[in-house]
Amino acid sequence: MIGKLNNIYILILCFIYAIFRGKATRKAVNPRKILILQMAKLGDMVCTTPMFRAVKEKYPKAKLYVVGNSINKEILLGNNDVDEYIVWNKNNFWELVKRLRGGKIDFACQTGPIFDFLAMFYLAGIPSIATPKIENGYCPWETKAYKLLRRFATLIPHRMGSYAPREYLRLLEPIDIYTDNTTKYLAFSKEAGKRVEDIFIENGVGKEEFLFCISPAAGNKIKQWPAGRFAKVADHIYGKYETKIFIIGAKNDRTEVLEMVYNLNKETKVINLLDKLSLEELKALMSRMNMFVSVDTGPIYIAEAFGIPTVDITGPIDENEQPPISKLNRIVNIKNRKKPELYVMNARVYDEAEARRQTEEITMEMVTDEIDDLYGHIKKNDKKIN
Repeated sequence: MIGKLNNIYILILCFIYAIFRGKATRKAVNPRKILILQMAKLGDMVCTTPMFRAVKEKYPKAKLYVVGNSINKEILLGNNDVDEYIVWNKNNFWELVKRLRGGKIDFACQTGPIFDFLAMFYLAGIPSIATPKIENGYCPWETKAYKLLRRFATLIPHRMGSYAPREYLRLLEPIDIYTDNTTKYLAFSKEAGKRVEDIFIENGVGKEEFLFCISPAAGNKIKQWPAGRFAKVADHIYGKYETKIFIIGAKNDRTEVLEMVYNLNKETKVINLLDKLSLEELKALMSRMNMFVSVDTGPIYIAEAFGIPTVDITGPIDENEQPPISKLNRIVNIKNRKKPELYVMNARVYDEAEARRQTEEITMEMVTDEIDDLYGHIKKNDKKIN
């Protein structure tokens, strides 16, 4: 983020500031301006949306600010719980300190234990700050500088191995928000919905068809399941259900999508939407699917937010922490492992060979068994998504 030397300089500033200001642990009564920071990837931001709804339900007149990266700004377009989205880049630390100070934020919290942002909130003079203390595991973000600085904020336990969206909600307890509701919320524009309708018309999609969608790529390549196996999954779906199969992928997913398409049986027909959808259009498309299949990556959480059944190839991640959990969601992983290798709060320090084994040993049959079981469940319960 801002570098070790700058960290030392900023930490010294914070301690000097603390002499005059004290801790940022004041009780924020009926806060008018609330800030939530989520700097992780797309799926993590989707899993943070229950926080936004909880804030608006408790304090409907409060203004909610969200800080994150530019991509996550797009995923939250149309989310009426968010009043203003602030894009962070590594060069605007002091600019944001000045902006937040002028904005007179009453309460701020961050979903991860990151020194830079905790320091930013503190130097901005925010009177009430909540930040996580990691329990039941190791998090590389909990640096010495962070541990020194966090004594000036309200510490909220984040238990690794527990459901992360619920753990995030605990950060709101200092402003008297107590809830177990982890429902995710996304929206899309009318224009995006119209674009998807046009795609359906162009490809002869019937109103009653059961629609599958597959994403063969992974944002974190350590979770990448072989594209050739995704092709076999698509062959199975088409051969058994003879329905439309959509393949999605962004520009950076070109290699995996093309490899999947190359390995398909000649009889298998798919609708390849590689690099043809904006994020808004992806949300609109996902809302119309009947089942989505992928590794544990951003689009699986978009599907969850729209109530779409999913088959999540979790591979090396802890399936208890974030993957969708309900009767309409299936998880695929191997059973012969001592522990997962990747966690929400630790996706950096792990045994790479073991992480790959936990992905590579997942067979095509393991995935198709879950697809068939979920399909049967949906049909039995007459779950109409479209």
